[in-house]
Amino acid sequence: QVQLVASGGGLVQAGGSLRLSCAASGLTFSSYRMDWFRQAPGKEREFVASLTWSGGTTYYADSVKGRFTISKDNAKNTVFLQMNNLKPEDTAVYSCAARLGSEYRYWGQGTQVTVSS
Repeated sequence: QVQLVASGGGLVQAGGSLRLSCAASGLTFSSYRMDWFRQAPGKEREFVASLTWSGGTTYYADSVKGRFTISKDNAKNTVFLQMNNLKPEDTAVYSCAARLGSEYRYWGQGTQVTVSS
């Protein structure tokens, strides 16, 4: 059974930091790309960052480049999203997803990030 469990959200002041985790089980990780998405109230879900498990190639949305870093811990089968210099517009529910080819096969539950001004 595949599980993606996201955690690490919370309330932080603008300029602060949070680190999100996405613990994965039941996957052959080398085949997947792991992505983070976010969805703010009343807005469409948007791509935040991705990492290919095997090669470690990363991609970022322009809105988070230079502030967010996606990384992984192979031993713990976990993907992280380090978020620095947070802004109120980063407030959203953040979710992780496992992509195989062009298909998002699995999604984790969301974790709320709230940034106060």
